[in-house]
Amino acid sequence: MVNYNQSRPKLFVMDNGTMRMDKNWMIAMHNPATIDNPNAQTEFVEFPVYTVLIDHPEGKILFDTACNPNSMGPEGRWGPVTQKMFPINMPEECYLPNRLEQLGVRPEEVKYVVASHLHLDHAGCLEIFTNAKIIVHEDELNGTLQTYARNTAEGAYIWADIDAWIKNNLQWQTIKRTEDNLQLAEGIRLLNFGSGHAWGMLGLHIEMPETGNIILASDAIYTAESFGPPIKPPGILYDSVGYSAAVEKIRRIARETNADVWFGHDADQFRNFRKSTEGYYE
Repeated sequence: MVNYNQSRPKLFVMDNGTMRMDKNWMIAMHNPATIDNPNAQTEFVEFPVYTVLIDHPEGKILFDTACNPNSMGPEGRWGPVTQKMFPINMPEECYLPNRLEQLGVRPEEVKYVVASHLHLDHAGCLEIFTNAKIIVHEDELNGTLQTYARNTAEGAYIWADIDAWIKNNLQWQTIKRTEDNLQLAEGIRLLNFGSGHAWGMLGLHIEMPETGNIILASDAIYTAESFGPPIKPPGILYDSVGYSAAVEKIRRIARETNADVWFGHDADQFRNFRKSTEGYYE
């Protein structure tokens, strides 16, 4: 249990383990073959999976929900191909429900869950937040439900996760393509990044009294290397033009508001974050 002054927002970074994958998924064509190097080496990289809880006087806001604890193994939700392509290392203390419990927070206390997008490592625990408004881009929810209906949810979208959302009757609040810069609470604005890495990406702009301004970019920007300049798009990409537009939008907002950009999966940046087991930002 953490004791602190409830009159000011507190931001907790929760470590939810790591994932590995071919670096080409993260930085497309990062090491292309040439006539001089026809067998260019691929690279299997490890990177953090994390979520952010903002304990705000107006209500608790959770940004993303990491992987489902029941993802891996013979009985896991992820298919065998997905497990081999995107293996996760998530000790029990890293499960999102356990990280929240360490902070003395129950899932039913969360007011808003902002789903940056609905990929397996960002939306895996949505099902437990039945009291919260689940905020998601309308195009992302539509596309995800279509993969479920066609029973093609494999890879980045997990059929069993989506099935659990439906059975638990979550309270969705969709953000339209035309909506942007919406205030969730004092000092917290919802950013609409549109299509790019996925069908519809959302982020947060957070004003912290001491820390300053933060942009939670999620996978709109995987890493500092992705951010550039030059921009280096990922291999997991729905809309390349939209992706570049989103990155430049984040760069502009960061410059105009003097904000730090928190990337979706940057191991070096994450290493320097103050984790929820160590303290918080305010």
